[in-house]
Amino acid sequence: MAIEAWYMDDSGDDQRLPHHNNPNVFVPLSKLAEIGVMYWKLNPSDYDNDEELKKIRESRGYNYMDLLDLCPEKVENYEEKLKNFYTEHIHGDEEIRYCLEGSGYFDVRDKDDRWIRIWIKEGDMIVLPAGIYHRFTLDTTNYVKLMRLFVGKPVWTAYNRPQEEHPARKEYAKNFIEKAEVDLEAH
Repeated sequence: MAIEAWYMDDSGDDQRLPHHNNPNVFVPLSKLAEIGVMYWKLNPSDYDNDEELKKIRESRGYNYMDLLDLCPEKVENYEEKLKNFYTEHIHGDEEIRYCLEGSGYFDVRDKDDRWIRIWIKEGDMIVLPAGIYHRFTLDTTNYVKLMRLFVGKPVWTAYNRPQEEHPARKEYAKNFIEKAEVDLEAH
């Protein structure tokens, strides 16, 4: 089964809830690809020996990996950390996350600045492009085990919105937002 994504409602309810619109408006993988989000469904039960994961890591240069358990029992100041993850931000590099256990939500902005909620579950691997506005939260299970992948030395610096002048944001806008507008004008 492919990853699930949908346009979010704008209620102020608990961030861990699904936030479906009524009626729900699902977002296909092709729409996620248009904004630079990549997706793979992998086998998390044997990630050390997964040939597909090895190929992805080699082809994309992901030479550093670590594991992160997020749950109230394992993270000091859990609620505060979760609020920090949920602050809208960008990174200067791709954000690569592979869900090994549990589940959570990545919210990304589309080209019209609307929130799309991506529900990652066991076996889902996503890549968010550098410069895309996004945030993360767990769902109501309050547990996820993620593999984080990086090119070179891990850098995880979040730049909170607004960041329109950040080089990664400018590059993202040129490659995905402005390109989409040009493509529409061509039709």
